[in-house]
Amino acid sequence: MRRFLLAAMMFGAVTGARAADLSDLPILRGSYTDGLTSSKVNWQGFYIGGQGGYGSSDENFAGSNANMLAALLDHNVIQEMQVSQWNLGLAKQSARSSGYGGFTGYNWQWDDVVIGLEGSYLHGTFGGTNHATKALVSGSALSDGFFHSVAVDSSASISVSDMATLRARAAYAWGCFLPYLFGGVALGNADISHSVTVHDAVSRTISGPFTALATLNATDAVHNHLVYGYSAGLGVDVNVIGGLFMRAEWEYVRFTSSVDTSVNTVRAGLGYRF
Repeated sequence: MRRFLLAAMMFGAVTGARAADLSDLPILRGSYTDGLTSSKVNWQGFYIGGQGGYGSSDENFAGSNANMLAALLDHNVIQEMQVSQWNLGLAKQSARSSGYGGFTGYNWQWDDVVIGLEGSYLHGTFGGTNHATKALVSGSALSDGFFHSVAVDSSASISVSDMATLRARAAYAWGCFLPYLFGGVALGNADISHSVTVHDAVSRTISGPFTALATLNATDAVHNHLVYGYSAGLGVDVNVIGGLFMRAEWEYVRFTSSVDTSVNTVRAGLGYRF
């Protein structure tokens, strides 16, 4: 019995000592978990990264060839049919594409508020082509004494291969997350072409037969043409470890060229903050 009591007393002393030691550990006092929830990431400084994106481009071709058609038919008798004012049917079109590129910038941080300037670049093929045809026979003889059967083929295309945006960012640091909004100017490198072909045939009667005249054609094409506009969007940076961070972003870019073009892309990236 005496041996049993002695063993029980020794066991109790050892247990109490271990409990006292464990109570000194930060994880039991709550300081460890408090440190996790209150930890902040320092986002200030230069950073650089790479990105890939996927999105859609919307082109508005309506009216893009009107001036070319009017110049082509200047002083032509078929202007009595108001050909240069025809709605040729060129309209809006959408296309999807992917791209890749990079970004770099600098952040200034005050407590949880982060303000930055950033340059972003994406290489891809965003754009499309549209074609339309309209034909009409004059209801009466024109001033030259002939009935005219006129057909107009019209096409336009744009291909934006490079997009660069310079934006100002406003962000809020929340733990390891940095959600942000941005807006800025956009520059692009584009190939743009316009083409109009007019087919004209004449007859002494409205029912024909019609004799074809020489085809009239006008083409305007520019390569590596600088287009400009503006951009806006939002995203989030997520600190991974040290200066390494991941990014998810949506950007809207509009180019106000001879073919009004808008590009929407979603992007994912990986960057490093120095």
